[in-house]
Amino acid sequence: MRPTDLALLRVPGTATVSPDGRIAVVAVSWPALEADEYRSQLWAVPTDASGPARPVTSGRRDTDPAYSPDGRWLAYLGAEPGGKPQVVLLPAAGGAPRRLTDHPLGAGAPVWSPDSRRLAYVARVPEHGRYGTVDGVDAAAEPPRLITTLQYRRDGVGFTGDRPSQVFVLDLPPDFADDTAPLPEPVQITTGTADCEDVTWRPDGGELAFVSARHERADRDLVRDVHAVAPDGSGLRRVTDGRGSCSRPAYTADGAAIVVTAVPDLGPDGLDFAARQAVPCRVPADGGRPEPMLDAEEHQRGDDSPTTVLAGDAVLVGVERRGAVELLRVPLAGEETETLVDGPFVVRGIAAAGDVVVATVAHDRSAGELLALTPAGRRLLTGFGRDLGATGRLHRPSERTATAPDGYPVHGWVTTPPGPGPHPVLLTVHGGPFRQYERSLFDETQVYVSAGYAVVQCNPRGSSGYGAAHGRAVRHGWGGLDADDVLAFLDAALADAALDAGRVGIMGGSYGGYLTALLLGRTNRFAGAVVERALTDPVSFGGSSDIGWYFTDQYLGVEPERVAAQSPMVTASAITTPTLVVHSEEDWRTPLEQGQRLYVELRRRGVPAELLVFPGEGHELSRSGRPRHRLARFEHVLRWWARWLPTAEHRVSG
Repeated sequence: MRPTDLALLRVPGTATVSPDGRIAVVAVSWPALEADEYRSQLWAVPTDASGPARPVTSGRRDTDPAYSPDGRWLAYLGAEPGGKPQVVLLPAAGGAPRRLTDHPLGAGAPVWSPDSRRLAYVARVPEHGRYGTVDGVDAAAEPPRLITTLQYRRDGVGFTGDRPSQVFVLDLPPDFADDTAPLPEPVQITTGTADCEDVTWRPDGGELAFVSARHERADRDLVRDVHAVAPDGSGLRRVTDGRGSCSRPAYTADGAAIVVTAVPDLGPDGLDFAARQAVPCRVPADGGRPEPMLDAEEHQRGDDSPTTVLAGDAVLVGVERRGAVELLRVPLAGEETETLVDGPFVVRGIAAAGDVVVATVAHDRSAGELLALTPAGRRLLTGFGRDLGATGRLHRPSERTATAPDGYPVHGWVTTPPGPGPHPVLLTVHGGPFRQYERSLFDETQVYVSAGYAVVQCNPRGSSGYGAAHGRAVRHGWGGLDADDVLAFLDAALADAALDAGRVGIMGGSYGGYLTALLLGRTNRFAGAVVERALTDPVSFGGSSDIGWYFTDQYLGVEPERVAAQSPMVTASAITTPTLVVHSEEDWRTPLEQGQRLYVELRRRGVPAELLVFPGEGHELSRSGRPRHRLARFEHVLRWWARWLPTAEHRVSG
């Protein structure tokens, strides 16, 4: 895969399925490199595979489709060039779309009422005088912000206290035939400074549930509860009563219970989040404590579906498992769990209607395809990854297991270029740390392998997908067992004659950048390094990151000596490895100063070092940054490796 092949990536989201189960509609997005924007269209897919997928919208950025319960309408988010996403309505039988909202900061995904006459959604409500609400007052001219809370900024959003997300309810126009009739105004039914998310309807339409943090200590913990409110904004009440973090509620068919995805217990202070796993939980609709339906020590939800999906008398959920995300059917009554999709696949999204389940499934040759599961069997419905696969520039990983110094098994993959080698090697380290390298198409691995590098990647202790104990093993000990695991896996991979043990580079982002920087202070075995969006100094991170006020305390501890032993900046004076530091100007997760400090330390001592800074980007640059910035990032990274770890395919010219 070449960097410019980003334009061939097709990434489907979570589908919506017509009430009769016959048609799935899914948003498919791709990076449009020349226009430097993401495009997205809605595609209709027959679930019986009787016809090919076909586009049903032609907008620039159409996402988040939702069928009405009566099957007549398709609501979705549409964004015009330069505009924010707004709720749009399209007749399912065909016709012209009609925009229903005009929120200055955009609207969230629409959710249908049971009677198909109303839509609910969340939208950020800007404080008057900010965010363009007053003509002639731009961001630099706004009044100062007085900050009095710990939680006041979020990566990818910015400041949050002056634009909280609220729940809105929108009645549909009584007469769709009259395009000149004024549209009903959305009604804001929640207030306050707390964000509201994940809204859903009770089956009788008499109440909505949503997630928010409105308790007394909400600014000082990570607890998030389900709340309920009537469609007119009255009767606000708290549903869950626990010490966990809830998300994505869904009412059972009888309305007697709500199923949520939750980390069941965050401890007495509400901050014990490290490697705490989220699972489906059930709570009475009139209130109570969420009761887990799966063992949170073993299972971790891994799909991206926007709600907790109920199908008949069961919950459908994707769970992480050794780099995969399996699809499970978990009966509400407590019977034995059934596995619907397993193997080397990653279930990204789940939807169900009629007797059909439609899953968005990624694998090592595609960023996602639709798979229908029916009583008659399983059907692959799409070929969105066909064009990229046709280039012949995709490479299959080889699964490996190595043994750490203490005997612990370390699981991962090696992806090797064609030809006998020996190939120079890139050891890549994932972020998190409670994340996993997945069994799916990863653009970074593919680009590096196509440039002639063997890519080595593993899920060391601290990663998700191997149980909570595996994830918690590095708590208060970053750079210990995790570093042992990564190096043990690398050494085992280098026993393969196709890999050049004398020519190895290392790179990683976020936590992966942290571990990369830490290892550079301990060894000079690497020919070069790329440290991207890294946590380099836990002390300054604590006061500058949007999560710093709790993250380092929970993961690294609070004792100064212990924290110093885990800090890359403490040992940065020993680094001699040529290092490219990559960061984004608007990264609030690992702020720019983290990368700047490492770069300056290296540069002033004469270590070959460069600092690559992307304007206007946040922590997610490599995954969802502007398409041209993603392309430029690849070009700079490959340029760096061509200098310090050249290959036959890729070397500095001249």
